[in-house]
Amino acid sequence: MADHVENSDPKEESLLDKIAGKIHGDDSSSSSSDSDSEKKPASPSSVKPKIYRLFGREKPVHKVFGGGKAADVLLWRNKKISAAVIGGVTTAWVLFELLDYHLLTLVCHISILALAVLFLWSSVSTFINKRPPHIPEVHLPEDPFLQVASALRIEINHALAVLREIASGRDLKKFLMVVTGLWVLSIVGGWCNFLTLFYILFVLLHTLPVLYEKYDDKIDAFAEKATIGVKKQYAVLDAKVLSKIPRGPWKDKKRA
Repeated sequence: MADHVENSDPKEESLLDKIAGKIHGDDSSSSSSDSDSEKKPASPSSVKPKIYRLFGREKPVHKVFGGGKAADVLLWRNKKISAAVIGGVTTAWVLFELLDYHLLTLVCHISILALAVLFLWSSVSTFINKRPPHIPEVHLPEDPFLQVASALRIEINHALAVLREIASGRDLKKFLMVVTGLWVLSIVGGWCNFLTLFYILFVLLHTLPVLYEKYDDKIDAFAEKATIGVKKQYAVLDAKVLSKIPRGPWKDKKRA
């Protein structure tokens, strides 16, 4: 009986060893597969390449313009209001530029017409109904004017800060870009007066953003190619001309 127990123990132990070895083998294979999956780098196809956006834009066009009612008007989200704004500005440009109408004359004529209509309406209503009509009081709210003035102040201060940075001589590339832009603007200003230039800029502001929002992929791709070409030309200009310009001693000390 004892011999039988002694003979059966090695078989049971060997069977248990096989089961335990199989279990440990599965654990080691699973751990090795986990470690392989952790060490395996992400495939290049899963990493999305960075898309070039004009002016380094990271937000949608609507968010870039503030995302409010002004952005809705510029991007033609409400076509009636946008068309009314364009129509009003176009009418003013036609009156003042093509018909040589003056602002003071226009204001006086509109005031005369409004007063005449209200006076006739009051007289007729008093004669028919025996009581004067109720003419509503008109008050201009204060908040919109304060918001416009605050936004204008912020933009002017930002423009002055940019001009100060450019005038400090730290960025030659930005200086050349601003000087070129002002030179082109001076040429365009010589072709037309301020009112026509303002009207052209106003129309461009209400047409270019909506076109860019619609065809942003194509425009960004073209702008990327143009930017690469400009950088190559600037590198050539820097190597042949700009790098040979003598610099002041204070810049040499600053670099040292």
